[in-house]
Amino acid sequence: MCFAAARRPKVSIPLEGKVPVGRIPARGRRSRGLIGAWASLASLFGASLLASTLIPISSEAALFAVLRLHTDLLWPAIGVATLGNTLGGLTTYLIGRYIGSKKPLTQLERVRRYGSPLLALAWLPLVGDALCLAAGWARLNWVAVALWSAAGRFARYWVVAQGALW
Repeated sequence: MCFAAARRPKVSIPLEGKVPVGRIPARGRRSRGLIGAWASLASLFGASLLASTLIPISSEAALFAVLRLHTDLLWPAIGVATLGNTLGGLTTYLIGRYIGSKKPLTQLERVRRYGSPLLALAWLPLVGDALCLAAGWARLNWVAVALWSAAGRFARYWVVAQGALW
C-alpha cells in the first residue's frame, strides 16, 4: 500500500463570519473571538462608575474601546457609560451630604449661588468630583443634581463616541 493513498484528503472549512486566528477583524465586523457585547458593556459600566469617584480611571478610553470593538453598540454604550458615571457622581454627592451633616463648611457660596446647573460640569477632571461633593455638602436637590450631571456626562460621552466612530 502506498503512503500517498493512505493520506486523508484536505477538507476546507468555510469561515463564515469568523475571523482567522491572528487577524484583526475589519471595522464594523462582529468579532466573536474577542470580548462579547454584554461583557463589554458591563466593563464599561464598572469603569464609568469608578472613574466618577476618586479612583483615576479613564472611562472615555473604555467607551472608545467598546465602540471600536462593537460599532453597533453606539447608544447602549453611551447610555451605560452615562448611567455608571452619574451613579458614581451621586455616591460622591452622598459622601458630601454625610460629611456636611457632621461638619458645616462656610465656603459654599458659589455652589449655592449657581445651584444644580453647575453640575453640568461635573464631568471635568478633578473639578467634577469637588462639584459633586460640594453639591452634597450644600444639600442641593439630588434629583436636579442627577439630571444636570447626567446631561453634562451624556454630552461628553457623545463627543467621545463620535471620535471613536469617525
